[in-house]
Amino acid sequence: MRYLRVFLLFLRLSLAAEMEYRLNFLLGLLSSALTLLGALFGLVLLYQGGYRPGGWAWEEALLVLAAFTLLQGLGSTLLAPNLNKIVEHVQQGTLDFVLLKPLDPQFWLSLRVFSPWGLGDFLLGLGLLFYAGMRLGLGPWDYLAFAGYWVLGALMLYSLWFLLATTSIWFVKIYNATEVLRGLLEAGRFPVGAYPALYRVFFTFVVPVTFLTTVPAEAALGRGEVSLLALGLASLLFLLARGFFRVALRSYTSASS
Repeated sequence: MRYLRVFLLFLRLSLAAEMEYRLNFLLGLLSSALTLLGALFGLVLLYQGGYRPGGWAWEEALLVLAAFTLLQGLGSTLLAPNLNKIVEHVQQGTLDFVLLKPLDPQFWLSLRVFSPWGLGDFLLGLGLLFYAGMRLGLGPWDYLAFAGYWVLGALMLYSLWFLLATTSIWFVKIYNATEVLRGLLEAGRFPVGAYPALYRVFFTFVVPVTFLTTVPAEAALGRGEVSLLALGLASLLFLLARGFFRVALRSYTSASS
């Protein structure tokens, strides 16, 4: 409960600061809409001539795109504003102040800032999800399955991003690494079955893009049996990120030392 109250305080402070620039929200929504239109155009090209990549129907592929758009919203509202700042904290020595606070440093570094400008992706992603769901006749349990696997995928994305950000304690400039990760995640716009076999292996076992977007859609459609695998992988990545951060802190040289 204590950490929930702290998070709500962070949320209020961030919103109070960001609402001074309300036009940014409309600009962010416009940017999100244009990005989604571009992704939809890509799907239209992919499905021309009645082609069904990997056996996925058009409406089913929209579920995958909805999961991807929702993850983009998470990245814009929480992940990028917080995790990308870890590099700055290390460079400027302000990580010292974070470590002195009576809070778990990983909690503070992960949730201190909330940017509402990514909410447009959430709204568009939800709209796309319910549109596709209505076309496919999904029920409440199907949406619940989608949400559960999407949360596991979000935890995987957070863990991978945090792992990369933590390496800045040794390698100060890692912006390129996070951009490479974001670039690879772009593959999640489409069902993994649309890719050749070698790419499917890579996006499943090397960079788990499959679990981020395709698996939630499969769960909503009642396909696949990956519940324990997804839960196990999400838990493993989170524990790995947390343990790696603790090890990295042992190598951190305080700016005041």
